[in-house]
Amino acid sequence: MFENLTEKLDGIFKKLKGRGKLDEENISAALKDVRLALLEADVNFKVVKKFVEDIRSRAVGQEVMASISPGQQVVKIVHDRLVELMGGASSHLKLGGRFPAPVMLVGLQGCGKTTTAAKLARFLMNMERRVYLASCDVYRPAAIEQLKLLGKEIGAGVHEAKDLRDPVAICTEALSEAGAGGYDTLIIDTAGRLHIDADMMDELKRIKAAINPSEIILTADAMTGQDAVSVAEKFNELLGIDGVILTKMDGDARGGAALSLREVTGKPIKFVGVGEKIDALEVFHAERMASRILGMGDILTLVEKAQAAIDEKTARDLEQKIRKDSFTLEDFRDQLLQIRKMGSLKDILGMIPGFGKIKMLKDVDPDERELVKTIAIIDSMTVKERCNYLIIDGQRRKRIAKGSGTSVQDVNRLLKSYAEMKKMMKKVSRGGIKSLRRGNFPF
Repeated sequence: MFENLTEKLDGIFKKLKGRGKLDEENISAALKDVRLALLEADVNFKVVKKFVEDIRSRAVGQEVMASISPGQQVVKIVHDRLVELMGGASSHLKLGGRFPAPVMLVGLQGCGKTTTAAKLARFLMNMERRVYLASCDVYRPAAIEQLKLLGKEIGAGVHEAKDLRDPVAICTEALSEAGAGGYDTLIIDTAGRLHIDADMMDELKRIKAAINPSEIILTADAMTGQDAVSVAEKFNELLGIDGVILTKMDGDARGGAALSLREVTGKPIKFVGVGEKIDALEVFHAERMASRILGMGDILTLVEKAQAAIDEKTARDLEQKIRKDSFTLEDFRDQLLQIRKMGSLKDILGMIPGFGKIKMLKDVDPDERELVKTIAIIDSMTVKERCNYLIIDGQRRKRIAKGSGTSVQDVNRLLKSYAEMKKMMKKVSRGGIKSLRRGNFPF
Protein backbone atom coordinates (compact mmCIF):
# COMPACT_ATOMS: atom_id res chain seq x y z
CA MET A 1 0.00 0.00 0.00
CA PHE A 2 1.05 3.63 -0.65
CA GLU A 3 3.88 2.46 -2.94
CA ASN A 4 3.67 5.49 -5.29
CA LEU A 5 3.57 8.07 -2.50
CA THR A 6 6.31 6.34 -0.49
CA GLU A 7 8.64 6.30 -3.49
CA LYS A 8 8.12 10.00 -4.25
CA LEU A 9 8.52 11.16 -0.66
CA ASP A 10 11.64 9.03 -0.29
CA GLY A 11 13.20 10.81 -3.30
CA ILE A 12 12.29 14.25 -1.90
CA PHE A 13 13.71 13.58 1.56
CA LYS A 14 16.85 11.97 0.16
CA LYS A 15 17.73 15.34 -1.42
CA LEU A 16 17.11 17.15 1.88
CA LYS A 17 19.23 14.71 3.87
CA GLY A 18 22.08 15.22 1.40
CA ARG A 19 22.36 18.90 2.34
CA GLY A 20 24.51 19.97 5.27
CA LYS A 21 22.38 23.03 5.98
CA LEU A 22 18.81 23.95 5.10
CA ASP A 23 17.38 27.37 4.38
CA GLU A 24 13.92 28.63 3.49
CA GLU A 25 14.63 28.18 -0.22
CA ASN A 26 15.59 24.48 0.20
CA ILE A 27 12.53 23.78 2.32
CA SER A 28 10.16 25.65 -0.01
CA ALA A 29 11.43 23.63 -3.01
CA ALA A 30 11.00 20.36 -1.08
CA LEU A 31 7.50 21.29 0.09
CA LYS A 32 6.51 22.13 -3.46
CA ASP A 33 7.43 18.55 -4.40
CA VAL A 34 5.61 17.19 -1.32
CA ARG A 35 2.49 19.12 -2.33
CA LEU A 36 2.63 17.65 -5.85
CA ALA A 37 3.21 14.12 -4.50
CA LEU A 38 0.18 14.37 -2.19
CA LEU A 39 -2.07 15.75 -4.94
CA GLU A 40 -0.98 12.91 -7.26
CA ALA A 41 -1.83 10.52 -4.40
CA ASP A 42 -5.40 11.86 -4.64
CA VAL A 43 -5.32 13.61 -1.26
CA ASN A 44 -7.99 16.30 -0.84
CA PHE A 45 -6.54 19.62 -2.10
CA LYS A 46 -7.69 21.55 1.01
CA VAL A 47 -6.00 18.95 3.20
CA VAL A 48 -2.81 19.23 1.11
CA LYS A 49 -2.75 23.02 1.37
CA LYS A 50 -3.15 22.99 5.17
CA PHE A 51 -0.67 20.11 5.55
CA VAL A 52 2.08 21.87 3.55
CA GLU A 53 1.58 25.18 5.38
CA ASP A 54 1.80 23.40 8.75
CA ILE A 55 5.03 21.69 7.72
CA ARG A 56 6.45 24.99 6.45
CA SER A 57 5.73 26.83 9.71
CA ARG A 58 7.37 24.05 11.76
CA ALA A 59 10.32 23.40 9.43
CA VAL A 60 11.43 27.00 8.97
CA GLY A 61 11.95 27.33 12.72
CA GLN A 62 15.34 27.84 14.38
CA GLU A 63 15.33 24.24 15.69
CA VAL A 64 15.59 22.73 12.20
CA MET A 65 18.00 25.33 10.81
CA ALA A 66 20.44 24.81 13.69
CA SER A 67 20.04 21.03 13.81
CA ILE A 68 22.98 18.69 13.18
CA SER A 69 20.77 16.67 10.79
CA PRO A 70 18.20 19.15 9.44
CA GLY A 71 16.98 16.78 6.71
CA GLN A 72 16.04 14.14 9.27
CA GLN A 73 14.36 16.78 11.43
CA VAL A 74 12.09 17.68 8.50
CA VAL A 75 11.24 14.00 7.99
CA LYS A 76 10.30 13.77 11.68
CA ILE A 77 8.08 16.84 11.36
CA VAL A 78 6.34 15.31 8.31
CA HIS A 79 5.92 12.01 10.17
CA ASP A 80 4.37 13.72 13.21
CA ARG A 81 2.04 15.79 11.02
CA LEU A 82 0.95 12.65 9.09
CA VAL A 83 0.05 11.00 12.41
CA GLU A 84 -2.05 14.03 13.38
CA LEU A 85 -3.66 14.11 9.93
CA MET A 86 -4.81 10.50 10.20
CA GLY A 87 -6.20 10.86 13.71
CA GLY A 88 -3.40 10.24 16.21
CA ALA A 89 -4.34 7.47 18.65
CA SER A 90 -6.25 4.48 17.25
CA SER A 91 -10.01 4.53 17.78
CA HIS A 92 -11.68 1.33 18.97
CA LEU A 93 -15.28 0.21 18.69
CA LYS A 94 -17.35 1.62 21.54
CA LEU A 95 -19.66 -1.26 22.36
CA GLY A 96 -20.39 -0.07 25.89
CA GLY A 97 -22.32 -2.19 28.36
CA ARG A 98 -25.22 -3.03 26.07
CA PHE A 99 -26.27 -6.63 25.66
CA PRO A 100 -26.15 -7.28 22.80
CA ALA A 101 -24.36 -4.25 21.31
CA PRO A 102 -25.62 -3.63 17.73
CA VAL A 103 -23.10 -2.50 15.07
CA MET A 104 -24.51 -1.24 11.76
CA LEU A 105 -22.30 -1.55 8.67
CA VAL A 106 -23.34 0.89 5.94
CA GLY A 107 -21.91 1.81 2.54
CA LEU A 108 -22.33 1.70 -1.19
CA GLN A 109 -22.73 -1.48 -3.22
CA GLY A 110 -19.44 -3.19 -4.11
CA CYS A 111 -17.38 -1.75 -1.25
CA GLY A 112 -17.05 -5.17 0.43
CA LYS A 113 -19.59 -4.73 3.24
CA THR A 114 -20.66 -8.37 3.56
CA THR A 115 -17.10 -9.72 3.64
CA THR A 116 -16.13 -6.95 6.07
CA ALA A 117 -19.02 -7.95 8.37
CA ALA A 118 -17.53 -11.46 8.61
CA LYS A 119 -13.97 -10.11 9.05
CA LEU A 120 -15.12 -7.82 11.85
CA ALA A 121 -16.97 -10.73 13.47
CA ARG A 122 -13.81 -12.85 13.31
CA PHE A 123 -11.76 -10.01 14.82
CA LEU A 124 -14.20 -9.57 17.72
CA MET A 125 -14.43 -13.33 18.28
CA ASN A 126 -10.65 -13.34 18.71
CA MET A 127 -11.25 -10.75 21.44
CA GLU A 128 -13.49 -13.30 23.25
CA ARG A 129 -16.78 -11.72 22.16
CA ARG A 130 -19.81 -13.79 21.07
CA VAL A 131 -20.93 -12.43 17.71
CA TYR A 132 -24.25 -12.76 15.88
CA LEU A 133 -24.47 -11.77 12.19
CA ALA A 134 -27.55 -10.53 10.37
CA SER A 135 -28.08 -9.38 6.79
CA CYS A 136 -31.01 -7.10 5.97
CA ASP A 137 -30.02 -6.76 2.31
CA VAL A 138 -33.21 -8.09 0.72
CA TYR A 139 -32.38 -6.55 -2.68
CA ARG A 140 -29.09 -8.16 -3.73
CA PRO A 141 -29.47 -11.78 -4.86
CA ALA A 142 -27.76 -14.23 -2.48
CA ALA A 143 -26.56 -11.47 -0.08
CA ILE A 144 -28.13 -13.22 2.92
CA GLU A 145 -26.80 -16.60 1.75
CA GLN A 146 -23.28 -15.17 1.35
CA LEU A 147 -23.25 -13.92 4.95
CA LYS A 148 -24.61 -17.27 6.13
CA LEU A 149 -21.71 -19.13 4.47
CA LEU A 150 -19.11 -16.70 5.85
CA GLY A 151 -20.64 -16.93 9.33
CA LYS A 152 -20.49 -20.72 9.20
CA GLU A 153 -16.84 -20.55 8.13
CA ILE A 154 -15.83 -18.52 11.21
CA GLY A 155 -18.25 -20.16 13.65
CA ALA A 156 -20.39 -17.09 14.34
CA GLY A 157 -24.15 -17.12 14.88
CA VAL A 158 -26.17 -16.09 11.81
CA HIS A 159 -29.74 -14.83 11.77
CA GLU A 160 -32.20 -16.71 9.53
CA ALA A 161 -34.47 -14.08 7.93
CA LYS A 162 -36.82 -16.75 6.53
CA ASP A 163 -39.74 -15.06 4.74
CA LEU A 164 -39.25 -11.56 6.15
CA ARG A 165 -38.71 -8.90 3.47
CA ASP A 166 -38.79 -5.78 5.61
CA PRO A 167 -35.20 -4.75 6.53
CA VAL A 168 -36.31 -3.01 9.75
CA ALA A 169 -38.27 -6.08 10.90
CA ILE A 170 -35.26 -8.32 10.14
CA CYS A 171 -32.99 -6.11 12.28
CA THR A 172 -35.37 -5.95 15.28
CA GLU A 173 -35.91 -9.71 15.15
CA ALA A 174 -32.14 -10.31 14.90
CA LEU A 175 -31.54 -8.06 17.93
CA SER A 176 -34.10 -9.99 19.94
CA GLU A 177 -32.71 -13.40 18.92
CA ALA A 178 -29.10 -12.32 19.58
CA GLY A 179 -30.08 -11.38 23.15
CA ALA A 180 -32.00 -14.62 23.67
CA GLY A 181 -29.03 -16.62 22.34
CA GLY A 182 -26.55 -15.04 24.76
CA TYR A 183 -24.61 -13.12 22.11
CA ASP A 184 -22.97 -9.87 23.21
CA THR A 185 -22.48 -8.31 19.75
CA LEU A 186 -24.80 -8.04 16.74
CA ILE A 187 -23.29 -7.03 13.39
CA ILE A 188 -25.85 -5.92 10.81
CA ASP A 189 -24.95 -5.96 7.12
CA THR A 190 -27.22 -3.36 5.49
CA ALA A 191 -28.13 -2.99 1.83
CA GLY A 192 -26.07 -0.75 -0.45
CA ARG A 193 -26.78 1.10 -3.68
CA LEU A 194 -24.64 2.13 -6.62
CA HIS A 195 -24.93 5.69 -5.29
CA ILE A 196 -26.49 7.47 -2.31
CA ASP A 197 -30.24 7.93 -2.76
CA ALA A 198 -33.19 9.04 -0.62
CA ASP A 199 -34.70 5.52 -0.36
CA MET A 200 -31.47 4.00 0.97
CA MET A 201 -30.97 6.76 3.54
CA ASP A 202 -34.60 6.55 4.66
CA GLU A 203 -34.22 2.79 5.20
CA LEU A 204 -30.99 3.23 7.18
CA LYS A 205 -32.57 5.96 9.34
CA ARG A 206 -35.50 3.65 10.16
CA ILE A 207 -33.12 0.82 11.11
CA LYS A 208 -31.10 3.25 13.26
CA ALA A 209 -34.25 4.40 15.06
CA ALA A 210 -35.46 0.80 15.60
CA ILE A 211 -32.26 -0.71 17.08
CA ASN A 212 -30.34 2.34 18.37
CA PRO A 213 -26.90 0.98 17.32
CA SER A 214 -23.83 1.34 19.53
CA GLU A 215 -21.79 2.09 16.41
CA ILE A 216 -22.57 2.98 12.79
CA ILE A 217 -19.53 2.12 10.69
CA LEU A 218 -19.13 3.14 7.06
CA THR A 219 -17.41 0.61 4.82
CA ALA A 220 -15.56 2.47 2.05
CA ASP A 221 -13.36 1.31 -0.83
CA ALA A 222 -9.87 2.86 -0.38
CA MET A 223 -9.10 2.46 -4.08
CA THR A 224 -11.78 5.02 -5.00
CA GLY A 225 -9.71 7.79 -3.35
CA GLN A 226 -11.58 11.07 -2.97
CA ASP A 227 -14.87 9.39 -3.94
CA ALA A 228 -14.59 7.40 -0.69
CA VAL A 229 -14.07 10.66 1.23
CA SER A 230 -17.11 12.27 -0.45
CA VAL A 231 -19.25 9.21 0.37
CA ALA A 232 -18.11 9.34 4.02
CA GLU A 233 -18.92 13.04 4.20
CA LYS A 234 -22.42 12.48 2.79
CA PHE A 235 -23.21 9.48 5.04
CA ASN A 236 -22.05 11.42 8.08
CA GLU A 237 -24.19 14.40 7.12
CA LEU A 238 -27.37 12.41 6.42
CA LEU A 239 -27.09 9.50 8.87
CA GLY A 240 -24.29 10.18 11.31
CA ILE A 241 -21.41 7.68 11.42
CA ASP A 242 -19.00 6.78 14.22
CA GLY A 243 -16.09 5.68 12.08
CA VAL A 244 -14.87 4.10 8.86
CA ILE A 245 -13.48 0.75 7.72
CA LEU A 246 -11.35 1.22 4.60
CA THR A 247 -11.39 -1.90 2.44
CA LYS A 248 -8.91 -2.96 -0.29
CA MET A 249 -6.05 -1.05 1.33
CA ASP A 250 -3.61 -3.67 0.06
CA GLY A 251 -4.40 -2.58 -3.51
CA ASP A 252 -4.23 1.18 -2.83
CA ALA A 253 -0.89 2.48 -4.13
CA ARG A 254 -1.85 6.14 -3.63
CA GLY A 255 -3.38 6.55 -0.15
CA GLY A 256 -5.61 9.59 -0.81
CA ALA A 257 -8.60 8.26 1.14
CA ALA A 258 -6.59 7.29 4.24
CA LEU A 259 -4.86 10.68 4.34
CA SER A 260 -7.99 12.78 3.80
CA LEU A 261 -10.83 11.03 5.64
CA ARG A 262 -10.23 12.15 9.23
CA GLU A 263 -9.46 15.75 8.28
CA VAL A 264 -12.52 16.12 6.01
CA THR A 265 -15.16 14.19 7.99
CA GLY A 266 -13.85 14.43 11.55
CA LYS A 267 -14.51 10.69 11.88
CA PRO A 268 -11.76 8.12 12.62
CA ILE A 269 -10.65 5.23 10.46
CA LYS A 270 -11.14 2.27 12.81
CA PHE A 271 -10.02 -0.69 10.67
CA VAL A 272 -8.45 -1.39 7.29
CA GLY A 273 -9.03 -4.41 5.06
CA VAL A 274 -5.68 -5.70 3.78
CA GLY A 275 -6.62 -8.77 1.73
CA GLU A 276 -9.33 -11.19 0.73
CA LYS A 277 -8.83 -13.69 3.56
CA ILE A 278 -11.31 -13.66 6.44
CA ASP A 279 -8.61 -12.59 8.92
CA ALA A 280 -7.26 -9.77 6.70
CA LEU A 281 -8.55 -6.94 8.88
CA GLU A 282 -6.25 -4.70 10.91
CA VAL A 283 -6.85 -2.03 13.53
CA PHE A 284 -5.89 1.32 11.98
CA HIS A 285 -2.89 2.85 13.75
CA ALA A 286 -2.07 6.33 12.43
CA GLU A 287 1.53 6.24 13.69
CA ARG A 288 2.25 2.87 12.08
CA MET A 289 0.63 3.97 8.82
CA ALA A 290 2.72 7.17 8.78
CA SER A 291 5.85 5.05 9.21
CA ARG A 292 4.82 2.84 6.27
CA ILE A 293 4.19 5.90 4.08
CA LEU A 294 7.67 7.23 4.86
CA GLY A 295 9.28 3.83 4.16
CA MET A 296 10.16 3.21 7.81
CA GLY A 297 8.38 -0.15 7.95
CA ASP A 298 5.93 -1.34 10.59
CA ILE A 299 7.64 -3.69 13.02
CA LEU A 300 4.84 -3.56 15.63
CA THR A 301 2.20 -4.84 13.20
CA LEU A 302 4.64 -7.49 11.93
CA VAL A 303 5.24 -8.70 15.50
CA GLU A 304 1.49 -8.76 16.21
CA LYS A 305 0.86 -10.81 13.06
CA ALA A 306 3.60 -13.25 14.05
CA GLN A 307 2.22 -13.58 17.59
CA ALA A 308 -1.28 -14.23 16.24
CA ALA A 309 -0.08 -16.83 13.72
CA ILE A 310 2.65 -18.62 15.68
CA ASP A 311 1.91 -20.41 18.93
CA GLU A 312 4.52 -19.81 21.66
CA LYS A 313 4.87 -23.54 22.44
CA THR A 314 5.31 -24.30 18.73
CA ALA A 315 8.06 -21.67 18.54
CA ARG A 316 9.87 -23.20 21.55
CA ASP A 317 9.58 -26.70 20.05
CA LEU A 318 10.97 -25.41 16.76
CA GLU A 319 13.93 -23.82 18.56
CA GLN A 320 14.72 -27.16 20.23
CA LYS A 321 14.53 -29.01 16.91
CA ILE A 322 16.94 -26.54 15.30
CA ARG A 323 19.35 -26.94 18.23
CA LYS A 324 19.17 -30.74 18.01
CA ASP A 325 19.39 -30.74 14.18
CA SER A 326 16.04 -32.55 13.92
CA PHE A 327 14.20 -29.99 11.74
CA THR A 328 12.24 -32.11 9.24
CA LEU A 329 10.35 -31.37 6.03
CA GLU A 330 7.18 -31.74 8.12
CA ASP A 331 8.39 -28.88 10.34
CA PHE A 332 9.33 -26.86 7.25
CA ARG A 333 5.80 -27.30 5.87
CA ASP A 334 4.27 -26.21 9.20
CA GLN A 335 6.39 -23.04 9.18
CA LEU A 336 5.29 -22.19 5.63
CA LEU A 337 1.65 -22.58 6.69
CA GLN A 338 2.29 -20.23 9.64
CA ILE A 339 3.79 -17.64 7.27
CA ARG A 340 0.73 -17.88 5.02
CA LYS A 341 -1.48 -17.06 8.01
CA MET A 342 0.38 -13.79 8.47
CA GLY A 343 -0.79 -12.46 5.10
CA SER A 344 0.82 -11.88 1.71
CA LEU A 345 4.61 -12.12 1.50
CA LYS A 346 4.74 -8.71 -0.18
CA ASP A 347 2.96 -7.06 2.76
CA ILE A 348 5.16 -8.86 5.29
CA LEU A 349 8.34 -7.71 3.52
CA GLY A 350 6.93 -4.18 3.28
CA MET A 351 6.74 -4.01 7.09
CA ILE A 352 10.49 -4.52 7.42
CA PRO A 353 12.15 -1.09 7.90
CA GLY A 354 14.18 -0.01 4.87
CA PHE A 355 13.24 -3.03 2.75
CA GLY A 356 11.65 -0.92 0.02
CA LYS A 357 14.74 1.30 -0.16
CA ILE A 358 17.08 -1.52 -1.17
CA LYS A 359 17.42 -1.09 -4.94
CA MET A 360 17.85 -4.76 -5.81
CA LEU A 361 14.73 -5.63 -3.75
CA LYS A 362 12.60 -2.63 -4.72
CA ASP A 363 10.60 -4.39 -7.43
CA VAL A 364 10.59 -7.80 -5.77
CA ASP A 365 7.10 -9.29 -5.95
CA PRO A 366 7.16 -12.65 -4.14
CA ASP A 367 5.24 -15.31 -6.01
CA GLU A 368 2.72 -16.80 -3.58
CA ARG A 369 2.28 -19.73 -5.97
CA GLU A 370 5.81 -20.93 -5.22
CA LEU A 371 4.93 -21.21 -1.55
CA VAL A 372 1.74 -23.14 -2.41
CA LYS A 373 3.76 -25.39 -4.75
CA THR A 374 6.30 -26.16 -2.01
CA ILE A 375 3.54 -27.12 0.45
CA ALA A 376 1.92 -29.33 -2.22
CA ILE A 377 5.21 -31.17 -2.83
CA ILE A 378 5.71 -31.89 0.88
CA ASP A 379 2.05 -32.96 1.22
CA SER A 380 2.67 -35.56 -1.52
CA MET A 381 5.41 -37.22 0.51
CA THR A 382 4.89 -40.07 2.97
CA VAL A 383 5.50 -39.51 6.68
CA LYS A 384 8.81 -41.41 6.42
CA GLU A 385 9.97 -39.24 3.52
CA ARG A 386 9.17 -36.03 5.39
CA CYS A 387 11.11 -37.24 8.43
CA ASN A 388 14.11 -38.48 6.42
CA TYR A 389 14.57 -36.78 3.04
CA LEU A 390 17.66 -38.91 2.28
CA ILE A 391 15.46 -41.92 1.37
CA ILE A 392 13.82 -39.98 -1.49
CA ASP A 393 15.36 -41.62 -4.57
CA GLY A 394 14.60 -41.14 -8.25
CA GLN A 395 11.40 -43.24 -8.26
CA ARG A 396 10.05 -41.51 -5.18
CA ARG A 397 10.77 -38.10 -6.71
CA LYS A 398 8.73 -39.02 -9.80
CA ARG A 399 5.83 -40.14 -7.62
CA ILE A 400 5.96 -37.00 -5.49
CA ALA A 401 6.07 -34.78 -8.59
CA LYS A 402 3.08 -36.55 -10.10
CA GLY A 403 1.11 -36.39 -6.86
CA SER A 404 1.74 -32.66 -6.39
CA GLY A 405 1.20 -31.67 -10.02
CA THR A 406 4.78 -30.40 -10.30
CA SER A 407 7.97 -31.54 -12.06
CA VAL A 408 10.86 -33.66 -10.82
CA GLN A 409 13.02 -30.53 -11.18
CA ASP A 410 10.73 -28.73 -8.70
CA VAL A 411 11.11 -31.60 -6.22
CA ASN A 412 14.90 -31.63 -6.70
CA ARG A 413 15.04 -27.84 -6.13
CA LEU A 414 13.06 -28.12 -2.89
CA LEU A 415 15.21 -30.94 -1.52
CA LYS A 416 18.40 -29.07 -2.39
CA SER A 417 17.16 -25.88 -0.66
CA TYR A 418 16.06 -27.88 2.36
CA ALA A 419 19.47 -29.61 2.62
CA GLU A 420 21.26 -26.24 2.46
CA MET A 421 18.86 -24.81 5.06
CA LYS A 422 19.69 -27.67 7.43
CA LYS A 423 23.41 -26.90 7.00
CA MET A 424 22.77 -23.25 7.84
CA MET A 425 20.71 -24.19 10.92
CA LYS A 426 23.48 -26.51 12.08
CA LYS A 427 25.98 -23.65 11.90
CA VAL A 428 23.67 -21.34 13.81
CA SER A 429 23.03 -23.93 16.54
CA ARG A 430 26.77 -24.50 17.00
CA GLY A 431 28.24 -21.03 16.68
CA GLY A 432 25.36 -18.54 16.60
CA ILE A 433 24.73 -15.98 13.89
CA LYS A 434 28.43 -15.06 13.63
CA SER A 435 29.16 -18.50 12.23
CA LEU A 436 27.23 -17.61 9.10
CA ARG A 437 29.94 -15.11 8.14
CA ARG A 438 32.31 -18.03 7.60
CA GLY A 439 29.95 -19.81 5.23
CA ASN A 440 27.67 -19.05 2.33
CA PHE A 441 24.02 -18.22 2.94
CA PRO A 442 22.02 -20.82 0.97
CA PHE A 443 19.48 -18.41 -0.42
